[in-house]
Amino acid sequence: MAEASSVYELVGGDPTFERLVEEFYARVEADPVLRPLFPDDLEPGKRWQFLFLTQFFGGPQRYALERGHPRLRMRHGPFPISQQARDHWLAHMLAAIDEVGIAEPARGILREYFERGSTFMINHYQAEE
Repeated sequence: MAEASSVYELVGGDPTFERLVEEFYARVEADPVLRPLFPDDLEPGKRWQFLFLTQFFGGPQRYALERGHPRLRMRHGPFPISQQARDHWLAHMLAAIDEVGIAEPARGILREYFERGSTFMINHYQAEE
């Protein structure tokens, strides 16, 4: 059997990323800190996240074909992402990775990316009390 050449292939492609996005969004929907930051209809966001993640981790270039360059900071700019929101977001994504059962080495690669990426999205700073 040929060795997987990408995280996308390593985890089993679209079905695994579909489950990851569903698990993540189920947690977001129930989170009182994050839910207000998301639009009422979560379905478009789920689709964009799925397309982005599959492309970023070595799958088909569907996101770029439909939306162009990801420009993540720009697209998230209108939403006040604080350290608290980042921490909630990351906790839900890491829990989703575990729930889906993504194994090493892909698990570690995903976790590292989401830890760095979620920190990069912080755009709202609150004074310490």
